[in-house]
This record gives sequence, C-alpha cells and structure tokens, in this order.
Amino acid sequence: MDSRDVAAALAEATRTLAEHADRDWSVPAGTLEWDCRATAAHIAHDLLAYAGQVTAMPSDAYLPMDLTVRPAAAPRDVLRIVTAAAGLLIAALDAAGPGMRAWHWGACDAAGFAAMGVAEILLHTHDITAGLGIRWQPPAPLCAAVLERLFPDAPPGDPVPVLLWLTGRGELPGRDRRTSWTWTAARTT
Repeated sequence: MDSRDVAAALAEATRTLAEHADRDWSVPAGTLEWDCRATAAHIAHDLLAYAGQVTAMPSDAYLPMDLTVRPAAAPRDVLRIVTAAAGLLIAALDAAGPGMRAWHWGACDAAGFAAMGVAEILLHTHDITAGLGIRWQPPAPLCAAVLERLFPDAPPGDPVPVLLWLTGRGELPGRDRRTSWTWTAARTT
C-alpha cells in the first residue's frame, strides 16, 4: 500500500461525511464510546502520528506528541483537519525511501503505515456513518489491501465483512464476534 491508497480512502471518507457535516455529531460513533466528532478527531490524530513516525523514523517508540482539536471546532472543521493530517501522511509516504523503517510495535515500513492510515480512515468512517444512521460500506479493494498487509491470518471471504469482523465491527457466519484485536504492521523483513 502507498500514498495513493491513503488519498483514495480520504476521498471516499470526505465525500461520504462532508454532506452530513451539519448534523449532530455528538452522538456515539457506532459501537464506540466516542462520539462522531471525537472519532473524526481520532482519525486525524492517528494520521498525524503515522506521518511523524514515517518522517522521524524512531526505532523504539511513538513520538511524544498529540493532536488537539479545539472544542469549538465544528464537524466540517474536523473533516478539514483530517484532510490536513492525511496530506501530511501522504507527503511523508511519498518522501520515504524504500528502506524506511519506523516503530509501530517493531520495525514498520512505509507500506505498513499507509495500510494503517487507510484502515483508520475506513474503519472510523464506518463508525461515524453508523452513528449518524448513514448506510455506507468501505470500498472492497481498499479493504482487501488492508487485510493483505495488516491481517495475514484473515479468513477468506468478501473483504468488507471480513475486515469489519476482524476489528469487532461486524459478524461472520460461524465465528464468534470479536471483542479485541490487533493488526500486524511491523515486519521482520
């Protein structure tokens, strides 16, 4: 995965969410404890953190920084912040060399950070749309790419419900609902 995938996920999310930016985003985002606005701010926070990791290339921890979105920021403003943070990640990925490694519970390459960025955008857009009562599913090709990069032991099947099940957001026939999960971004090779 690369910066083009992050850009595609961002375009899908902003296209979907922007037309609902005037609604009440203080409702819970799907099954999360966060409301929709806080969930969008979380997307921006993680994208900025990934951009920082790719740029600074720390080998032992995340950079000690956080993104603060001002309480008065309306949902439309938060979506602009998501766009800005995604732009920083896209620029960092485009500038990263092929040997770039940075810490995410081990050495992670640029493709891993791109995959995590896409996953954050898609999964939390799913949470926000669920909270707002919008029928939306993440694009299957991006879900398939996330599964391939971050979930090497994913079961076979349609990538959208598989990704949602793997991350505790959906059901798969014959499988218990997941209540905890992790992805594998770091690679030993």
